Order: sequence, then structure tokens, then C-alpha cells
Amino acid sequence: MTFTKQSKYLWLTVFIGLSLFFVNQVEAKSTVKPASLLTVNIAILAQLDKPAINLSIIDPVVLDKGELGAELAIQENNITGEFIGQSFTLKKFIVPANAHAETVFNEHIVGKFNYLVTLLSPEKTLAIADLARQQALLILDAATVDDSLRNTDCRESVLHLLPSRAMRADALGQYSIKKRWHRWFLVVGAEPADQLFAEALKRTAKRFNIKIVAEKQWSHTFDARKTAQAEIDVFTQIEDDYDVLVVADEQNLFGEYLDYQTWSPRPIIGTQGLSAVAWHPTHDLWGATQIQKRFKTQAGRWMNEQDYAAYLAIRALGEAVTRTHSSAWQALKNFMLSDRFVLQGYKGSALSFRAWDGQLRQPILLAAPRSLVAVAPIEGFLHPKTELDTLGYDAPESLCKRKE
Repeated sequence: MTFTKQSKYLWLTVFIGLSLFFVNQVEAKSTVKPASLLTVNIAILAQLDKPAINLSIIDPVVLDKGELGAELAIQENNITGEFIGQSFTLKKFIVPANAHAETVFNEHIVGKFNYLVTLLSPEKTLAIADLARQQALLILDAATVDDSLRNTDCRESVLHLLPSRAMRADALGQYSIKKRWHRWFLVVGAEPADQLFAEALKRTAKRFNIKIVAEKQWSHTFDARKTAQAEIDVFTQIEDDYDVLVVADEQNLFGEYLDYQTWSPRPIIGTQGLSAVAWHPTHDLWGATQIQKRFKTQAGRWMNEQDYAAYLAIRALGEAVTRTHSSAWQALKNFMLSDRFVLQGYKGSALSFRAWDGQLRQPILLAAPRSLVAVAPIEGFLHPKTELDTLGYDAPESLCKRKE
């Protein structure tokens, strides 16, 4: 068959027209939103802390811990949800320091939300969990580290995003074994939280056959900045030799001033020195640089642990909704506690929840103030299911009875 010049132009015109038609159809389909949009409404309940003494002028006072991490996660959930018919909303309830979080919970959250991210003290978290009994509510605790909330005081409706004190202590213990630091000198602050962390450290020492050669409580009321040279030198003199000084000072009242002031030149680990944390500004592995930059651009500051925990809470819900194609709270809770649930957390290993206590199993960063030193679990610590369960309370050790 032969084509004239005119017929060739005619066929070319038809081809171009059909091509444009199909392109327009594809674009139209891609811009049409699904008829049934799956909407997930999430509340966040936080209480402002009482004004604290700022011990260092270089440490910024952060009043919105956790909130900005949740906002970043909502944005990411909605970017994915736009293409698969899902929408996530976040409603924040910020309670003043002298007000009652329980009142806000009863008036504004009960019966209106199925998912709640809490940024509260351990006592308030437990109170809210008890108020939520018999409610269709899943609570994602993004603030506490107390082992009791994962054991004797655990609640069926609560999932915990931050690593517990026991997990952090075990991470330090594993690194100590790697470095052959078998003899600890334990210094404990006077605050109740310090005593709790000290108990976790003693559990770790017994677990890994580490000897605590001495234990002292820091009970001085003076400002450690002004009297460090005169007092710490004497305070850290002990009869037995030790490999490492272990500090339990969660309020950061004195621990920072032990460095270079001790009687014997030894490394410092614990709440100061080399610390075990969920997140750290120096972390830049496994894609962490990208989330660090995104958060810094949005918030104007570095991401802290509670920001990371709240971020993971929202992203965990997003992952569960995507995989189950459901917004029913019981379906999401069951899936999140199952072996099928995995969450990426920029730590090199997939994260998941422990069915026996609701704790998020995760690697723990061992960081100095300006460097990432190691990531626990340390190589060589084995477990029949996952090495992540070498940190904290494993199923046979747990005292949690997750029944309402």
C-alpha cells in the first residue's frame, strides 16, 4: 500500500490525537480521589513541664518535645495516603503544668478518638490508661521509660515507643562486655528516677556477670559547676579499682561535671558520657540523615527522643492502616502486635512490638555528646527469635499480664 504525502500527514494527526487522548485519560484517573476516603483521626495529649533549672546555657529549653515529631509523621502518612485513599488528622491537646490531664482526656478525647499519643509522666500515663478501660482506644506512649509500666503496671491498651530503662542498661552492659569493662563504680543521684535507673543497671550487672565494686549516692546540694575540682576528686576516691564509672543522673544535675574530675582516669557511661538513647543528633546511618534534615528544616532544632517516639507512633499507625486497609482500632492493634507488623525506624533493623508488654523492640544508640559510638544489640549477643530481645525484659522474664 502506498501513501500520499497528504495521507501520511492525516495518519500522523490521528496518531497524535489518540496519544493525547490516552494521556489525558491517565492523568484524569490519577487526579480523581477515591470515592471512599479512609480517615484516621489521632489525638495527642501532652502536659507542659514545670519550669526547670537550666544547668547549662548551651542547652536549649524545649517546650514542645514530641509534638513536632508527630506533625512530621502525619505529613509523611498523608503523602502516601493521597495515592491509596487514606487521610490522617492530628488534634493536639496541650495541658498546662498546673492543670489535670485526666479532665482534658474525659472531656475532649473519650468517645471522639480511637488513637491517642501521650506525652505524659508515668503517673499520668497510667491514670489515662486506667480511664481508658472499656474504651475503644489505643494509647501510644511516647514519653515514659519506666520498667514498671512494661511489667506489673502494664495495661492492655498501651504500646510503648521509647526504650525502657532496662533496655538502655542492657545496651550499656553489652558494650561493657565487648570492651571488657567488668568492674563498675556506680554513682547514683538523689532523684527517684535516678534510683530506678540504678536498679536497672544492677539488673544488667547481674545478668552479664559484671561486678559493681562500689556504689555511692550523690547527695551534695551545692552547685557541681562551682565546686567540681574540690569535691568530685574526693568523692570518687574508692579502695577498689574499677574499669568504668557508671552514672545514674537523669535530671543532669551533676553527671556532666564528673568528666576529667575523677580521682582515677576512667571512662564514664550511663546518663552522661557514653549514653544509651533512642535517638541522637549525631546519628546519620541507614537514611537517618534525611529525617534529621527534614525535621531540622521544619522544627528549627534537632530531633530529640520524644520527637522520635511520637514520630514512630504516628508512622506505626500509618503502616498498620496501609497493610490492613482498615481504620478499626481493634484490627490495627491486633496487627501491630502480630509477627506480620514491621516498621522502619532508620536504625538498620525493622522495628516491631513485643506482644507480651507492648514495648517497641528497637536498636539502641550508644552515643557520646558529639559522636555515635556503637549500636546495640552488640554483635555476639544472640537470641532464638531476634537479637533485639536481648535488650530489656524478654517474654520469660516479663511480669506483665496484659488483661484488663
